[in-house]
Amino acid sequence: MNGFRGAVLWVALLLVQPVVAEHLRLAGNPWPPFTDQRLPQNGLAVELVTTALQRAGHTTEYVEVPWARALRGFQQGDYDVVVAAWYSPERARYGRFSEPYLVNRIRFLRRAGTPLEFRGLDSLRPFSIAVVRGYSYDPAFDKAPGLDRVPVLEFAMGARMLAAGRVQLTLEDELVARYHLRHGLREIRGSVEFVETPLSENGLHIMLRRSHPLHRQIVREFDAAIAAMKADGSYRRIFRRHGL
Repeated sequence: MNGFRGAVLWVALLLVQPVVAEHLRLAGNPWPPFTDQRLPQNGLAVELVTTALQRAGHTTEYVEVPWARALRGFQQGDYDVVVAAWYSPERARYGRFSEPYLVNRIRFLRRAGTPLEFRGLDSLRPFSIAVVRGYSYDPAFDKAPGLDRVPVLEFAMGARMLAAGRVQLTLEDELVARYHLRHGLREIRGSVEFVETPLSENGLHIMLRRSHPLHRQIVREFDAAIAAMKADGSYRRIFRRHGL
């Protein structure tokens, strides 16, 4: 077993040797515990991504902006990499996705004590749902007609609207929602609760702009570096440093 793990690590390390080293401009939005400049190493996802890219020989800088601005700047060439993105066919037209390096479990939240349940997309039609502008939650949910989507700038805004009764549902990655409810949303923690059935489980990717001349190479190197980090234990150690 040790010999096999060593062989896997050796091959992965060979794969991440860069043909050309780049200085990459990374962008993300405040999305703790994954991305947030107030957290150690800018959050779990940023540390995983920068570690993998640096192992591949590239240098990085991270900028944190609202999600809509991150996407707009990415498409305009201001940024090379979106650190944490869910796949969507629309984004795939202008961005090249890595293999998923994390998994997000997306769950709805309702006002505490209300009998709202998720039993398929048709069950959502009677309800207003706060969604973050520009997010892709799940392809079927994103495209479903007839849903009353209320756009907001960030999850915290949607959660406060939910607690105030201005919408009936919102949704977010479970770890993200729990983080906010333990920190900046403590005052409404008793007012909202998770719906039992999740919407989906989404892979979390980096997205390289297709206009970058080395986007294919960099994605290959990133995927190989993540594999090497999992093989040598550094991937798991980063999770532990973030208390996850």
